[in-house]
Amino acid sequence: MEGIVHVRVDDRLIHGQVATRWSTGLRVNRIMVIDDIIAASDHEKAVLRMAAPSGVNTSILPFEKAAANIKAGNYQGQRVLLVVKSPEILVRLQEEGLELPQVNIGNLSNRFGTVQIKKSVSLSADEEKAIQTLLNSGVKVTAQMVPDDPETSIEVFLNKAKR
Repeated sequence: MEGIVHVRVDDRLIHGQVATRWSTGLRVNRIMVIDDIIAASDHEKAVLRMAAPSGVNTSILPFEKAAANIKAGNYQGQRVLLVVKSPEILVRLQEEGLELPQVNIGNLSNRFGTVQIKKSVSLSADEEKAIQTLLNSGVKVTAQMVPDDPETSIEVFLNKAKR
């Protein structure tokens, strides 16, 4: 996945932490959001674009278009922060033949049917299964809210939650 410097799961997508801490710390010139519903809404796209920092381009794309763009090497030479709402999207990228060397689970809000495994991460059974799929395929999966936090394997939190 040429040009993609960080992959983050964050159900808030582009917001303060992503716009300031992650974008600045990673020195990105593009934030890519993969979300079919938001990509279909001009209003939602406009809101996310307003949250992006000045000078950072945004790509808010449906899954098929994003996967095609990544496969075509459209982000070569760029520094892209890829943000998705759920780990299932990343499993779908793998199914498309794209390699994910590392994934950061940043924030998944507490919702009905989820189990909180750390302060900022609550998982549904499907999300946990997707994370296990990523781990089983050799992807390093971490849980890190902001760049200053220690890069901790998600397995530490999954194991604590099972006790």
